[in-house]
Amino acid sequence: MTTPALRRQAALIYNPIKVDEKRLRASVKDLSREAGWEHPAFYTTTIEDAGQAATAAALERGVDVVLVAGGDGTVRAVSEAIANTGVPLAILPSGTGNLLARNLGLPLGDPAEMIRAALGDFRHPIDIGWAKLTRADATESEHAFVVLAGIGLDADMIANTRPDLKKSVGWIAYVDGAARSLATAKPFRAVHQVDEGRLHSTKVYSILFANCGTLPAGIALIPDASVTDATLDVAVIQPTGVLGWLGVWRKIWWDNSVLRRSRAGRRVLERRGKDASVHYFRGLAAEAAAPGPTPIELDGDEFGEAVRITCRVDPSALLLALPAGHPVDSL
Repeated sequence: MTTPALRRQAALIYNPIKVDEKRLRASVKDLSREAGWEHPAFYTTTIEDAGQAATAAALERGVDVVLVAGGDGTVRAVSEAIANTGVPLAILPSGTGNLLARNLGLPLGDPAEMIRAALGDFRHPIDIGWAKLTRADATESEHAFVVLAGIGLDADMIANTRPDLKKSVGWIAYVDGAARSLATAKPFRAVHQVDEGRLHSTKVYSILFANCGTLPAGIALIPDASVTDATLDVAVIQPTGVLGWLGVWRKIWWDNSVLRRSRAGRRVLERRGKDASVHYFRGLAAEAAAPGPTPIELDGDEFGEAVRITCRVDPSALLLALPAGHPVDSL
């Protein structure tokens, strides 16, 4: 008697506040059946568990792929738990920013396409970042990030973003948070270093550590950042006065997001020279220390305050499930 082949199983981990729960579960169930897979396993995130415990339960169950549906925080939490396990992750964009999905060029409005990708065979690894936070009382904790980690003004902007506005108008709500933060923003003295390089001490508004660097609306915050280059990109934001902030905006929006995309634009940038408002660095690891507790953010979520942040890149730690033929050379 022939033993029947074991069928594969998918697990869906989702934030019930961010998705149409009934429709999404039905879609995963129906497409799994069509693909010849077992009935999927379902896990919801909670206030107590952003996704790490749910992912651990799914992995212990022995599932063949994990699908995640929620905001950037849910994707970050699930990625943290599934990193370096070899189990593929499929991202179903469902939140406000969908930052990793945007950087990967994933379809934002068609969950079914990404569900089919999860049940398919095309897999590709990407890097993730890890941030070790040192608090004022010397306690330490390490957390993953898939897009950005930051210390300073960027974290304060996120803290000042109104949840009700974020829910109603999406990522544009961060503009309101930025306006609230900039009104009282002050630079702080930071010491930062990349790898074993020179130790810098300077006044900054924010230091960003990037695994990838594109924001909504195609804004290239850190244009050279890539999720497949095994490199951490660092941006030090240090404008001086109103003209300095105009320089930051010009650098991030006009220079990075417009001029760099054409040969003629790149020639203009070469002739203009460097802008002192934003400095970029690259390496395998980087750290920054502040004289006192300073706001921290990871992938758009507040992570309290710390006096030091130490970041490192973890090459090819996350195995993604992607639509068949999805372009990966440009990631």
